Amino acid sequence: MPESGKLYVVPTPVGNLEDMTFRAVRILNEVSFILAEDTRTTGFLLKHFTIKNRMQSHHKFNEHQTVEWIVTRIKEGASVAIVSDAGTPGISDPGFLLARECVAQGIEVECLPGATAFVPALVNSGLPIDRFSFEGFLPLKKGRKTRLTELATESRTMVFYESPLRLLKTLIQLAAYLGIEREASVSREISKLHEQTIHGNLDELIQWFTKNEPRGEFVLVVAGNTNKRNVKYLNLQEQ
Repeated sequence: MPESGKLYVVPTPVGNLEDMTFRAVRILNEVSFILAEDTRTTGFLLKHFTIKNRMQSHHKFNEHQTVEWIVTRIKEGASVAIVSDAGTPGISDPGFLLARECVAQGIEVECLPGATAFVPALVNSGLPIDRFSFEGFLPLKKGRKTRLTELATESRTMVFYESPLRLLKTLIQLAAYLGIEREASVSREISKLHEQTIHGNLDELIQWFTKNEPRGEFVLVVAGNTNKRNVKYLNLQEQ
């Protein structure tokens, strides 16, 4: 049985349901209740694995209001699991605020190993992975130019999440700030039926996705700057 007075961070599959671990199924069955980013999405997962447990909505729009209540419940002895729609909670998904508050309050946090989208994409990229920087989603507006400027001199391999609607724009902006010849890869639909990884420099990837409409969820992996001189930049204004 899960320990009382404890938070479990439980990864769920990013695509293939066979990536769910036996341990994750057991924990979700046995905790006092489950915190779900979207109860409908998690409901399908629970039904598939015949998990009969109650859920509480916990997402980016209410997490600031619900953290105190959840921490109180855990202090009272509840064992609580948090899941996101896919992958590991806290990695570009709700979960960080709760985990941080639990640690601050002396509550034990146990994160199960499991699915994330960026690790397979990073390994599939063929780029150096001994040192890397996980960037998640770039700022949409405020701070975007500043962050791109900072990343131009980043020597580690960089990992980004991106939506299909913004992928091409992000590739163009990265080329403008990092150079069109910077090597990169784009992985889509990790662990799903139509999983695909495309390799090339940023210029080649821009051409590819100009001709092929981006569909699915994307992980973009970009080589670090190993030669800060002789970089050819796109002559583009930021879009």
